[in-house]
Amino acid sequence: MIDKTDGGILITRIKQLQGRIFEKLLAAHNISEFNGAQGRILFVLWEKDDISISDLARKTGLAKTTLTSMLDRMENRELIERVYSPSDRRTVKIQLTEKALGLREHYEQVSDEMNQIFYKGFSDEEIRSLETGLRKVLENLTKKEDHTNGNESD
Repeated sequence: MIDKTDGGILITRIKQLQGRIFEKLLAAHNISEFNGAQGRILFVLWEKDDISISDLARKTGLAKTTLTSMLDRMENRELIERVYSPSDRRTVKIQLTEKALGLREHYEQVSDEMNQIFYKGFSDEEIRSLETGLRKVLENLTKKEDHTNGNESD
């Protein structure tokens, strides 16, 4: 392996810049119902609604404690609702409201604009290569976290 790498710091800087730009794009599109971080939750739910908090945490990469407080704010803004199982009140599913469903098209416009910024000057092959590498990094980190939590071995 190379002695000195910059992957971690580059990913951190990209995430910070992306977050600031995404917030500005939301504002430019007059989207005030949710912020960028809540948009990530909505995106997952738009793909598959009616999922558990555990599944939502896994798909968004957010810690359950962070996710719970974000869901509280989103519920107060009438974007999601918690639906309790009639047979077991400990089982909770997260569902989108009609209000949130109506925001999807606007979010997708912002997301498309963000993708244009992300991949400006990239060929399709370069995009595929970058995303393949990032998926490997994510997989490595996920395995390490699972191992650290006692869920899996290396």
